Amino acid sequence: MTLTIRPAVADDVPLIASLIRALAEYEKLAHEVRFDEAVLGEKLFGPRPYAEVVIGEIDGLPQGFALFFHNFSTFEGKPGIYLEDLFVQPQARGSGLGKALLAHLAALAVERDCARLEWSVLDWNTPSIGFYKSLGARAMDEWTVMRLDGAALAQLAGNRLENA
Repeated sequence: MTLTIRPAVADDVPLIASLIRALAEYEKLAHEVRFDEAVLGEKLFGPRPYAEVVIGEIDGLPQGFALFFHNFSTFEGKPGIYLEDLFVQPQARGSGLGKALLAHLAALAVERDCARLEWSVLDWNTPSIGFYKSLGARAMDEWTVMRLDGAALAQLAGNRLENA
């Protein structure tokens, strides 16, 4: 068995889209997937890419992916890598591909002089939490993720000049 991690290219957009949908199914969030593949491709591979993707292959067959982007730690004064999505197809779990994808990102973080590699995991996903802890990751339980989206995001954006 040969594990390979490679950077995604624009021709991989349909593959990336299918892996995102498979991840959403696993996370019981398929009803929240709304992306348009053409827009996804533009945001990943257009003139201003917003994120990067690596594809994990076993014996040349794509079996997983990681989508990530840079953030910045003001306390460290350095960038970090935020892992938005990590997914390995069910039939490929236990192959070492998930660990290989995370190790690849850890190596990128070190090469790029990043202070950290961070991600979120759903509370109920105990198999993944256990896996991450086995690699040395620690839960940041004292932090709460906050989100503005949809109408609330638009409403706040509309207020930017009113209160300036």
